[in-house]
Amino acid sequence: MYEAGRRRATNLIYLIWMLLQEQVPLAPRTTLGVGGAARWLTDVGEEGALLEAVGFARERRLPLFVLGGGSNLVVADEGFPGLVVHIALLGMTRVESRFQVGAGVIWDDFVAQAVALNHGGIECLAGIPGTVGGTPVQNVGAYGQEVSATIEQVRVLDLTSLEFLQMPASMCGFAYRRSVFNSTERGRYVVTRVDYRLQKDAAPTLVYADLQRHFRDRPEAPTLAETAAAVRAIRHGKGMLLADGDPDCRSAGSFFKNPVVPQALYDALAAAEAIAPPFYPAHPGFVKIPAAWLLEHAGFPKGFAMGRAGISSRHTLALINRGGATTREIVALRDCIVAGVEKQFHIHLEPEPVWLGPKPID
Repeated sequence: MYEAGRRRATNLIYLIWMLLQEQVPLAPRTTLGVGGAARWLTDVGEEGALLEAVGFARERRLPLFVLGGGSNLVVADEGFPGLVVHIALLGMTRVESRFQVGAGVIWDDFVAQAVALNHGGIECLAGIPGTVGGTPVQNVGAYGQEVSATIEQVRVLDLTSLEFLQMPASMCGFAYRRSVFNSTERGRYVVTRVDYRLQKDAAPTLVYADLQRHFRDRPEAPTLAETAAAVRAIRHGKGMLLADGDPDCRSAGSFFKNPVVPQALYDALAAAEAIAPPFYPAHPGFVKIPAAWLLEHAGFPKGFAMGRAGISSRHTLALINRGGATTREIVALRDCIVAGVEKQFHIHLEPEPVWLGPKPID
């Protein structure tokens, strides 16, 4: 009797702080649009509610998953048997060139506000779907910029101590598409706010060929806002900008990381192939090869399809849900591509999206 009464009281406390939903389909909350349901889901709009959600999960020994914009996520067909916490922490404050932004703010909305205030450093990251909280986790990057170059600190909930901490960038372990949040300390921290240090009146970053081509016929340098608009237009042309009714947008973004390989392996490939693969410098002794080039030259061009799963007709790295696809179909396509590239080039591709479900994605 006492235990049942205690649980009812505990449930009441949780319900005061948060609205719990049961058996919530997750596919509509992702950009890929596949996967099953969450046993429980709650939207968290303040840090106190986040603590209560964690307490609810621990009270019932439920696995916990933190959901942002769902743009870099593949959900298993079986769904998730625990509690999904959707981060809806909003708000942005600015002191000179320092921006403190809630983890639930739409990333592209923040980019738009920053360039409207003529602050540079993230203009080439325009049009990337998802929320602010996901940017330090993946160390989001595109068109010559990485978000880690602008992050000053990240406010997190440490699930080990249940304390809110301020983690300076030096503690975040940033590397190519990596941080402590998705590698060595995966699952330990929940991002609640990110502090960015941007550059007032900065010149836009125009190092990528796509952007250089876009502005090649104009004599004057583009503004930050014009550069961000150009990036969105380029992304839209590649099917990488969310747009209603566009089947190429039913993706999780770039599905594979650009592999970083030893210089010796690259030299051997360049000698063996009729056309040497393009490359970009990485850390000493290594180069980065575009995964899109590897796919195309291994027999997986734009528009390639395996039933209801396929490759975007406009972007080789985007695996898409062609309509009604299951996660198993997406994974089967992924495995086919990984095996084909490995057979052709002896390079193993790593998937970029986060996997949610009972079996790991790789």
